[in-house]
Amino acid sequence: MKASYLEVLKEFPQDTEWSRDWSKITEVFDTIEYLESLFDSFEVSYLRELQQQMLILNLKKYAWSLQGLIVEKYRTE
Repeated sequence: MKASYLEVLKEFPQDTEWSRDWSKITEVFDTIEYLESLFDSFEVSYLRELQQQMLILNLKKYAWSLQGLIVEKYRTE
């Protein structure tokens, strides 16, 4: 007999939490990409462009560290 989706969620609540966390981190990466495309559309000085690139780089580093935390949180040994 097949278990219903709700029964599986009751048995493995961490799967629901993992799914929620993972969708949030993908949302963060999508937002960074959107911001990057907005920055590309600006006509700014070279120094301002470098600042924009540094901001994007720092946001990506932060998002990668969040991703690492999520992976570590749900890693099963």
